[in-house]
Amino acid sequence: MSDSELLPGPGDRLVRAGGVIFAVGAVATVITVVPLLIGADPLPTAAYLVSMLMGLGFAVAAAGLLRSMAHQRALARPAARDEA
Repeated sequence: MSDSELLPGPGDRLVRAGGVIFAVGAVATVITVVPLLIGADPLPTAAYLVSMLMGLGFAVAAAGLLRSMAHQRALARPAARDEA
């Protein structure tokens, strides 16, 4: 394993942040659905808005993956030119 494999590349932080945001949204979704399943009063609207973080986290992680892919393609282009 080289040192370059251990260093975070472009987009890695976005993927991590997206994962954390997604997890917070997933927990909020479970918390907002449980009262509906057990017959309790529904939570306030703010709780449902926090559930939307799940989609935001997915989008942030996807943006990080796209950024990482673009960086890897840019690194591979000069190597492909040298071989041709």
